[in-house]
Amino acid sequence: MIQAFRIDRSQEAAYGRDLARAFGGALLFTVPLLMTMEMWQLGLYLDGRHLTVFLLAALPLLFGLARYAGFSEDRGLLADVFDMLAALAVGFITAAGLLVVLNALQIGATGGQMLAQITLQAVPGALGALLARRQLGETTDADRDARATYPGELFLMVAGALFLGLNVAPTEEVILIAFRATPWHTVALVLLSLGLMHIIVYQAGFAGQEEQGRPLTAFFHFTLAGYGLVLLVCALLLWIFGRAEGQAQAQLVSTTVVLAFPASIGAAAARLLV
Repeated sequence: MIQAFRIDRSQEAAYGRDLARAFGGALLFTVPLLMTMEMWQLGLYLDGRHLTVFLLAALPLLFGLARYAGFSEDRGLLADVFDMLAALAVGFITAAGLLVVLNALQIGATGGQMLAQITLQAVPGALGALLARRQLGETTDADRDARATYPGELFLMVAGALFLGLNVAPTEEVILIAFRATPWHTVALVLLSLGLMHIIVYQAGFAGQEEQGRPLTAFFHFTLAGYGLVLLVCALLLWIFGRAEGQAQAQLVSTTVVLAFPASIGAAAARLLV
């Protein structure tokens, strides 16, 4: 009876290493955001609806990443859910701790405002925690290829878009670049994004296209489809961060295209980043 409740020290040690790596991944992903003034300010005035949408939209993404990688070796539905929740806990602890250390929480802010500041940083931290095994060298290409499907590759492109897009979306420079851009600049940026994206996608060898040897097929299946998802992700980020309010339609399109430039590179390099 006593043996049935014996604690497996090796499993405890392995999970401890996974957890430590998750905190490392959270730091790796969120340090640029944690030291960005715009992110501190967003929590003070961001509409509650936007923050709720941000958190709800993040949950399926985090669950998908938990199924794809996770920060522990355990697989299965319950393990994936546990990894997702543990990653969120890591994100909240990392964000709260560093915002306090950096003295970035606004003095005199309400509890709701401080919670919003922490939540905005915690979601990217959870994303970094789930990518820790990949970023810190624990998974192999064979592991990823075994789980690669076409919908899965598109999902990873969304995650890759967020990997770079989240670091840029809150900044004022996105708005400034879009304001200064002419329609020709916007079109040129779309073409440049597609061109760079296709080169990276094809060279990175996304599953299903490397054997075909047909760049045109890869362009329509991965590059074009991926860029469409990137635009949707960027439009959602701009809305969540309040960047879409008060903008004319043409200006909003230009801002989305500007944000989609770094996000498209992240999406194309998803197999290398995620």
